[in-house]
Amino acid sequence: MAQKVLITGGTGLIGKRLTTLLLKKGYEVAYLTRKKSNIPFVKVYEWDVKNNHIEAGALENTAYLIHLAGAGVADQKWTEERKKAIFSSRTDSIELISRELKKRNISLKSFVSASGSSYYGEDTGDIQHTEMSPSGKDFLSEVTIEWEKSADSVKQLGVRTVKLRTGIVLSNDGGAVPKMAQPAKFGFGAPLGSGKQWLSWIHIDDLCRLYIECMEKDSWEGAYNAVAFPPATNEDFTKQICKALDKPQWLPNVPSFALRLVFGEMANVVLGSNYVINQRIKDETDFKYEFPDLLKALKDVLSK
Repeated sequence: MAQKVLITGGTGLIGKRLTTLLLKKGYEVAYLTRKKSNIPFVKVYEWDVKNNHIEAGALENTAYLIHLAGAGVADQKWTEERKKAIFSSRTDSIELISRELKKRNISLKSFVSASGSSYYGEDTGDIQHTEMSPSGKDFLSEVTIEWEKSADSVKQLGVRTVKLRTGIVLSNDGGAVPKMAQPAKFGFGAPLGSGKQWLSWIHIDDLCRLYIECMEKDSWEGAYNAVAFPPATNEDFTKQICKALDKPQWLPNVPSFALRLVFGEMANVVLGSNYVINQRIKDETDFKYEFPDLLKALKDVLSK
């Protein structure tokens, strides 16, 4: 009998690709979603976090739980209302699941939660961060800290728990790459701000393979920096996108003040610098990246 993997946020960018890989490996995949819909080969259950409701049967017979749910950080301007949504969508949801697991005395084999490299701060310059580095003190750091604390509510039930502090995910189906590649396709590629800020990245297939590895292998536990190495500067990232598309890059940098004028506080997402090292993955595991090279990763993504 196929083992059941229950995913929150399964209809998002990472969830869709992860689902494909899980189904190929013979797992039964189920989603918790706010609105029920028909998804091929996936059992869909409704939940309403505000009203503390999870559809009957969602948690039963679940072997593995993967938590991807969370309002998009760069989808809208950061109004106070949006900030609350970014925060609560990550924390309240998993705390509800934790309470239900405890109440129903359901035991999982493992729990893997998304987290963010923003744990260390929105903008940390050239400082190199491993999993042992201290957390930051800005908005996204606070969100990520509480996100991980909420994940630990499942750990407290005796479930092996893994948290993946993820950088920029390279995919052509969403995220940063299509937005950065669009002007480059017409020869208008340009670095953002100084261009010197570090971007820690990972190909979506490597990230999804990490989720499955963490889920399956008992040796994985705690927080890991889910990034490739080395990171790239924004300037180099833009150059590699242009190179992958075989397009020139000739426009000057987009100034920081212009980005802040358009995006407000949310501009920190693209102007911030994060140099994150996947120290625990390198030192403690035998995980092999399929796309450790940025140009190779971008060529693969942009060719699809």
